Amino acid sequence: MSTLTWEATSEEETHKLGKALAEIIPPGTVVAINGTLGAGKTRLVKAMADALGIPAEDVISPTFVIMQRYFGGKTLYHFDVYRIKDDDEFLELGPEEYFDSDGITLLEWADRVSNCLPRDYLRVDIEVLGETCRKFTISAVGKSLEAIPQQVQDAIAK
Repeated sequence: MSTLTWEATSEEETHKLGKALAEIIPPGTVVAINGTLGAGKTRLVKAMADALGIPAEDVISPTFVIMQRYFGGKTLYHFDVYRIKDDDEFLELGPEEYFDSDGITLLEWADRVSNCLPRDYLRVDIEVLGETCRKFTISAVGKSLEAIPQQVQDAIAK
Protein backbone atom coordinates (compact mmCIF):
# COMPACT_ATOMS: atom_id res chain seq x y z
CA MET A 1 0.00 0.00 0.00
CA SER A 2 1.33 3.40 -1.04
CA THR A 3 0.97 6.08 1.67
CA LEU A 4 1.60 9.80 2.18
CA THR A 5 1.57 11.46 5.61
CA TRP A 6 1.39 15.26 5.60
CA GLU A 7 0.78 17.89 8.26
CA ALA A 8 -1.27 20.96 7.41
CA THR A 9 -0.68 23.76 9.89
CA SER A 10 -3.41 26.03 8.51
CA GLU A 11 -6.66 25.97 6.57
CA GLU A 12 -4.69 27.30 3.58
CA GLU A 13 -2.50 24.20 3.63
CA THR A 14 -5.60 21.98 3.83
CA HIS A 15 -6.89 23.87 0.80
CA LYS A 16 -3.59 23.22 -1.00
CA LEU A 17 -3.94 19.50 -0.31
CA GLY A 18 -7.56 19.48 -1.51
CA LYS A 19 -6.54 21.26 -4.71
CA ALA A 20 -3.81 18.70 -5.39
CA LEU A 21 -6.18 15.81 -4.76
CA ALA A 22 -8.86 17.27 -7.03
CA GLU A 23 -6.41 17.77 -9.87
CA ILE A 24 -4.69 14.39 -9.55
CA ILE A 25 -7.48 11.95 -8.68
CA PRO A 26 -8.84 10.38 -11.85
CA PRO A 27 -12.56 10.20 -12.59
CA GLY A 28 -14.14 7.06 -11.17
CA THR A 29 -12.13 7.17 -7.94
CA VAL A 30 -13.70 6.50 -4.55
CA VAL A 31 -12.19 8.48 -1.67
CA ALA A 32 -12.86 7.20 1.87
CA ILE A 33 -12.44 10.11 4.30
CA ASN A 34 -12.19 9.41 8.02
CA GLY A 35 -11.64 11.55 11.08
CA THR A 36 -13.34 12.62 14.27
CA LEU A 37 -16.11 15.20 14.40
CA GLY A 38 -14.57 18.55 13.46
CA ALA A 39 -11.41 17.02 11.99
CA GLY A 40 -11.88 18.76 8.65
CA LYS A 41 -13.52 16.18 6.41
CA THR A 42 -15.97 18.65 4.87
CA ARG A 43 -13.28 21.36 4.70
CA LEU A 44 -11.17 19.00 2.57
CA VAL A 45 -14.18 18.31 0.32
CA LYS A 46 -14.78 22.08 -0.01
CA ALA A 47 -11.15 22.58 -1.05
CA MET A 48 -11.45 19.86 -3.68
CA ALA A 49 -14.71 21.34 -4.96
CA ASP A 50 -13.21 24.83 -5.15
CA ALA A 51 -10.29 23.50 -7.21
CA LEU A 52 -12.82 22.04 -9.67
CA GLY A 53 -14.69 25.31 -10.07
CA ILE A 54 -17.48 24.48 -7.63
CA PRO A 55 -18.09 27.34 -5.19
CA ALA A 56 -16.98 26.18 -1.73
CA GLU A 57 -20.06 27.83 -0.19
CA ASP A 58 -22.25 25.44 -2.23
CA VAL A 59 -20.65 22.45 -0.49
CA ILE A 60 -22.39 21.41 2.69
CA SER A 61 -22.02 18.32 4.78
CA PRO A 62 -24.82 16.05 3.57
CA THR A 63 -25.39 14.58 7.04
CA PHE A 64 -29.18 14.59 6.77
CA VAL A 65 -29.59 14.07 3.02
CA ILE A 66 -26.76 11.50 2.84
CA MET A 67 -25.51 12.56 -0.63
CA GLN A 68 -24.92 15.78 -2.56
CA ARG A 69 -23.86 16.03 -6.22
CA TYR A 70 -21.68 18.88 -7.45
CA PHE A 71 -20.80 19.65 -11.07
CA GLY A 72 -17.49 21.23 -11.97
CA GLY A 73 -14.31 20.23 -13.81
CA LYS A 74 -15.13 16.76 -12.47
CA THR A 75 -18.41 15.67 -10.91
CA LEU A 76 -18.26 15.10 -7.15
CA TYR A 77 -20.59 12.72 -5.33
CA HIS A 78 -20.32 13.70 -1.67
CA PHE A 79 -21.68 11.19 0.85
CA ASP A 80 -21.85 11.58 4.62
CA VAL A 81 -22.57 8.14 6.02
CA TYR A 82 -22.47 9.13 9.69
CA ARG A 83 -26.20 8.38 10.12
CA ILE A 84 -26.13 5.11 8.16
CA LYS A 85 -26.83 2.32 10.63
CA ASP A 86 -25.40 -0.65 8.71
CA ASP A 87 -24.06 -1.94 5.40
CA ASP A 88 -27.52 -2.95 4.17
CA GLU A 89 -28.87 0.57 4.59
CA PHE A 90 -25.88 1.95 2.67
CA LEU A 91 -26.23 -0.62 -0.10
CA GLU A 92 -29.90 0.34 -0.51
CA LEU A 93 -28.64 3.76 -1.68
CA GLY A 94 -27.05 2.07 -4.71
CA PRO A 95 -23.48 3.29 -4.13
CA GLU A 96 -22.14 1.10 -6.94
CA GLU A 97 -23.81 3.46 -9.42
CA TYR A 98 -21.63 6.29 -8.07
CA PHE A 99 -18.53 4.14 -7.59
CA ASP A 100 -18.73 3.06 -11.25
CA SER A 101 -19.39 6.57 -12.60
CA ASP A 102 -16.96 9.01 -14.16
CA GLY A 103 -17.24 11.26 -11.11
CA ILE A 104 -15.24 11.23 -7.89
CA THR A 105 -17.10 9.70 -4.95
CA LEU A 106 -16.18 11.20 -1.58
CA LEU A 107 -17.40 9.36 1.53
CA GLU A 108 -17.18 11.09 4.91
CA TRP A 109 -17.14 8.62 7.84
CA ALA A 110 -16.24 5.87 5.36
CA ASP A 111 -15.11 3.45 8.09
CA ARG A 112 -18.80 2.95 8.90
CA VAL A 113 -19.28 1.26 5.51
CA SER A 114 -15.79 -0.13 4.91
CA ASN A 115 -17.18 -3.54 3.88
CA CYS A 116 -19.02 -1.84 1.01
CA LEU A 117 -16.08 -0.02 -0.54
CA PRO A 118 -14.70 -1.12 -3.91
CA ARG A 119 -11.50 -3.12 -4.12
CA ASP A 120 -9.46 -0.06 -5.13
CA TYR A 121 -9.97 3.29 -3.41
CA LEU A 122 -8.09 6.17 -1.85
CA ARG A 123 -8.21 6.42 1.93
CA VAL A 124 -7.75 9.77 3.70
CA ASP A 125 -7.42 9.73 7.49
CA ILE A 126 -7.44 13.07 9.28
CA GLU A 127 -6.05 13.49 12.78
CA VAL A 128 -6.49 16.71 14.77
CA LEU A 129 -3.14 17.94 16.10
CA GLY A 130 -4.23 21.44 17.13
CA GLU A 131 -6.76 24.18 16.48
CA THR A 132 -5.75 24.54 12.81
CA CYS A 133 -3.18 21.75 12.53
CA ARG A 134 -4.15 18.40 10.98
CA LYS A 135 -2.25 15.27 10.04
CA PHE A 136 -3.45 13.73 6.77
CA THR A 137 -2.60 10.15 5.92
CA ILE A 138 -3.45 9.31 2.33
CA SER A 139 -3.26 5.65 1.34
CA ALA A 140 -3.92 3.92 -1.94
CA VAL A 141 -5.86 0.73 -1.33
CA GLY A 142 -5.46 -1.59 -4.31
CA LYS A 143 -3.05 -1.44 -7.23
CA SER A 144 -4.78 0.99 -9.60
CA LEU A 145 -4.27 4.07 -7.39
CA GLU A 146 -0.85 3.33 -5.89
CA ALA A 147 0.84 6.25 -7.70
CA ILE A 148 -1.59 8.85 -6.27
CA PRO A 149 0.07 9.49 -2.85
CA GLN A 150 3.44 10.23 -4.48
CA GLN A 151 1.81 12.46 -7.11
CA VAL A 152 0.02 14.39 -4.35
CA GLN A 153 3.30 14.69 -2.41
CA ASP A 154 5.02 16.11 -5.49
CA ALA A 155 2.15 18.58 -6.12
CA ILE A 156 2.03 19.97 -2.58
CA ALA A 157 5.83 20.28 -2.45
CA LYS A 158 5.73 22.85 -5.28
